[in-house]
Order: sequence, then C-alpha cells, then structure tokens
Amino acid sequence: MAWWRVVKAGCRGIGGGLLLIALAWPSVATVSAQPVEGRPDVRVIIDVSGSMRDNDPERLSASALELLVSLLPEGTSAGVWTFGERVDNPLPLSEVDAQWRTRARELRPEFEGVQPFTDIEAAVRRAADAEANGPRHLVLLTDGVIDLSPTRGDKPAVDEASRRALLEELAPHLAEQGTVVHAIAFSDQADMALVERLARRTGGLPALVESPESLLGAFLDIVERIFPADQIPLREGRFAIEPGVEAFSALLFHAPDAEPLGLVAPDGSVYRAESPPPGGRWQVEPRFDLIRVPDPMPGEWRLEGEIEDDSRIGVTSTLSLRTGELPATLYLGFPVPVEAWLERNGRPYGEALEGLSVRVELLDADDEVQAALRLERDGERFRGELPAPALAGSARLRVRAEAEGLVRQRLQAVNVLPAIRGRHEPERQRVVLEAVHPELDRDNAFPWGELGGERLEAEAIDARRWQIPLPELDDSVSRPLLLRARVRLDGEERELRLPRLLLFDQAATGLDLAGEGGRLSGDRFHEDLSTGRPGGEAPEGAVERFVTAVNDLVARGVTLWRSSWPETRRRLEAYREDPRAWALAGLAIFAVLVLLAALRRRRRRHRRIPHREEPHV
Repeated sequence: MAWWRVVKAGCRGIGGGLLLIALAWPSVATVSAQPVEGRPDVRVIIDVSGSMRDNDPERLSASALELLVSLLPEGTSAGVWTFGERVDNPLPLSEVDAQWRTRARELRPEFEGVQPFTDIEAAVRRAADAEANGPRHLVLLTDGVIDLSPTRGDKPAVDEASRRALLEELAPHLAEQGTVVHAIAFSDQADMALVERLARRTGGLPALVESPESLLGAFLDIVERIFPADQIPLREGRFAIEPGVEAFSALLFHAPDAEPLGLVAPDGSVYRAESPPPGGRWQVEPRFDLIRVPDPMPGEWRLEGEIEDDSRIGVTSTLSLRTGELPATLYLGFPVPVEAWLERNGRPYGEALEGLSVRVELLDADDEVQAALRLERDGERFRGELPAPALAGSARLRVRAEAEGLVRQRLQAVNVLPAIRGRHEPERQRVVLEAVHPELDRDNAFPWGELGGERLEAEAIDARRWQIPLPELDDSVSRPLLLRARVRLDGEERELRLPRLLLFDQAATGLDLAGEGGRLSGDRFHEDLSTGRPGGEAPEGAVERFVTAVNDLVARGVTLWRSSWPETRRRLEAYREDPRAWALAGLAIFAVLVLLAALRRRRRRHRRIPHREEPHV
C-alpha cells in the first residue's frame, strides 16, 4: 500500500465561498480560547516553478491557500512563502485577521508558475528561520523534485547534494526545534520518497493531492492535527447534543447531484439552507454542506438526505476532551502509548462522571477497527498502550470519552509504516533493508530473511542499512522473501514480522501470484495462514518442481482435449437420443458427489486449528 494518504472527502469548485468554513468548523472557536502565546504558527510554502503549470492545471495550490486562510483561527500567526529558483516571502509572518486574509487572497497571481527551477531545500530553510511565538508548522505544497540551476554545480550531483542536506541535516534540526513539516504533493511525478521522509522525520503528515476532491480532506487532516477539536458521533444521520454545548458544526459530504439536505431539531423543527436555525449559518457547495448552530437545543438531532461516511459533527463547550501528543507516524510491531483526560474551562476535570470510560481505536482507510483499548484511570488522566498496528497504510486514531449524557471524541490522521523497509536489487543479487523507525540502527536491530525455508543473514552496510546476499535465482519466477528482525528498545526485546518482499515481481510465473494464462500459484504452499501451515514447511525446490509438473499436466490435458474433441462430439450426438446414456451419466455424477462428500468429512476430522502470527511478539 502506498505511504501517502488517499483522501476520500472533498469538493469541486472549492476556490469560492470558503470564508464560512472558519465559522463552521469548531477548531476556530476552540483555539480562540487559547492564549495567543501558546498557539501554533503556520507557514505555507508554495511551489511556483514552471512545472506547476502542467502538474497543477486546476491551480490547486491557490485553492489550497484560500482554504487554509479560511480555516486559520483569528490571532494565529501565519505567513506565505513561494519558491522556484529563488525564495520569496510575499506575505510575511503576522497575526491572522481580516486584513491578513484579504492580503492572502490577493496572492493568486503569484502562483502562476514562472520560475524555471525548484529549490525545495532553500524554501524550507527560509520559512523555518522566521521567529515564532509558538510551535511552528510548515505546510509545503510542491509538484516535483529538487531541480537546481546548472550554475550551482554539476547536475545531477548538485541536486542530490541538496536532497541529502534537506533530509539528513535540515529535517533532523527542525525536529529538534519542534518544527513540523506537512508535505503535500500535487502530482505523482513528485519525489514521493522526499515528501514522505521530510514529513515523517519532523512529525508531520504527507499527502498526495491530484484533484479538488482530495484537497479538502488533506487540509482537514492537517488542520485537525494543528488545531485539534472535539467531535461527537454521527450514526445513520443522527447525533445527540447534551445540555451545556455552546455550538455545534456539521461538515456534511454528499454527491454533487444529491437532493438538498434538511436538519431536524429535537422539537421537530425542520431547517434547510434557505431557512437555517436561529443565529446559524448554512453554506452549500457541490460536494458538501457546512452548518453552524449556536446555542443548540439539547436532544437528538437528525439529518434528512444522503450523506457520506466522512461527514462529521464538531462541538464547542466548557467540557472538552484532551489527549497527549499523538504521533503522525506509527510503526508495525510497535504499540502506541496514549494519554487522555477531560478539561472544564481549560483546567483538568477530576470529578467522577457516572459510567465514564475512555477508549482508543485505530481505524484503517475503510474505517474498520484494527486495534482497540480501554484506557485505565490514573488520577485525573487515563492511560494505556494501544496494541501494535498490523497493517501498513493510511489510518486514523480515534480517542473517545463516554459517560452518562456525555460523548466526546477526537480523530487524528496517521500513517502506518514498517519499522524496516526492504528493496530488491536484482542487478546486484541482493536485498537492501533500511530502518524507517527513527530509533533503530545496526546496534539494536538485527534483521534476516527466509527464502524457501532457508535463513539468509543480513549484513550491515552502514548505521541504518543492511544487505541480504541472495543465491542464484531464476528471474523468470517470482517468489516471496520473508523478512524478520530482532530489535531491542527501551530495555525490551521483540521480534518483528516485516512485510514480505516479492522477488522478480514482474515475472510471468510466480510462487506467490498467479501468472497469466491461469498458471498455478505456489504462494499457498509456502505460507498458508488459512490452513495453519507455517511458512517454509516445504523446500523451495520441491514446490517449484510440483508447480511445474502440475502446469505441464494441465497443458497436456488441454492438448489432448482439443485433439479428441471432434470424435467426442460425434459420439455425444450419437448418444444424445439414447435414454440409457443419460442414466449412466446421472449415476456417474452421483458417484462423484458421494466421493467428494466423503473426502470433505475426512479433511474436517484431520483439520487442525490455524496458527496466525501477529507482526510482533
């Protein structure tokens, strides 16, 4: 699965009418209660190189800035930088107010893409250097790779040197300062590895945005990480507002041609876009509606119309849910410590609430729960360790507090990555492994591979990379290399089960996948979780010979059938009118069914319980 976040929610034509988002989504109201000195400041860095004309024809970068401008809370510090061959700062870092928003919206002509080169390193360095009143968040929007002017040195050496400096020197320095970089790629031609590593090493989120439909979701993920806000569950178009809620905001996604939505209050009053609740605002866009209702009536509210699963309800009240820092990147095989508590008017709320429980869940891209844990009370706080994730890809952490008459939850987008990543280099007859987890290196991580039941040891190349020399292999046959690692961290030792690597994955014949022409796959004989047979139980040579023999047998059968079909057809036509032939055929079919049933009962008696390994011990 790709590392970048695939965002399902979005809208068409998001460039207009987004000012009300700032009033509709509760992060603005929530953050406004914080002291200005403690708020994050946001620096937007926009690629204006010439390639953006081709890779960003819909000017998503300009729409992205307008969306972010609308979402930023009043009083937050923010600025805008542009870069290509040079770095400019058309909107210096200053406090966000009405005048700042107006100046930001006037920058659209600056994004036409007129500069010939792309100096990402200089842009990030310049934007990060400005003084900050609080934690710094950089939002990088780019479409390409580092491409410096030839006057700076020989190419591609000068580009590679700048890339190394960005990832190996600047990114660690920013992480030490607490500066977070959220990186958004506007094209699949961008340097995805750079975008992902830069975001991961600084604690930010990476995202790939190829259309307006995905832009809104990507920015909501980033804004919710910078400015967390309370939400309440929305189930089957219904949500409950308890007494004491000061306002709620509804972000409702729908199809472009969907019927207009309705909002039904607990007393049965029906509100629509043309007649919103008293004091409320209702914004309608082709792909979503935004509604804000101040001083709402307590009780169950109901939505009329079709809405999509990514819709959400945010609330503002004196009682709120807080969490400790939630990482933007999780690693397969490593549990996640979580801390949460309730606050009233900004102070920890330690009073007992009837039936209060706090739960954390890890949801995959399809909102299926992959791991869950009920946190244990520890004084005024709740703490626990979420079991290690088992699937790589984009995901969300959901922390939910529930008590009698109270529900609060917070959602944070995360990426789940393997702790060690493998890459096959067939020309050098080896597999290279690289530590992705920031705390793993040659001194505390000891990886190895298994190929056809044979253990292959890894040799350290440098501090965070290893190589596994491979035996002579037939490159016309793909086969899986199982990867494992023993690691020691924080006084604990665990064995990691890493994602397996398919060698020669483009081969027509495979011991892991079915090739063209219906050839038999050998993957099930190597590691079949459904039967409980452990991987490597059969020698690789035997498996390969068995697959070849079965394929040859099938080919011979097809040839024989084709050669004998004319005579067979003649005989069938001769017997078609003979009742005795039909009776014999029926008896033969019945005998086959009886035999299959007997074999199935026998297999059930000898079946053993499957054994599944988790990706950690």
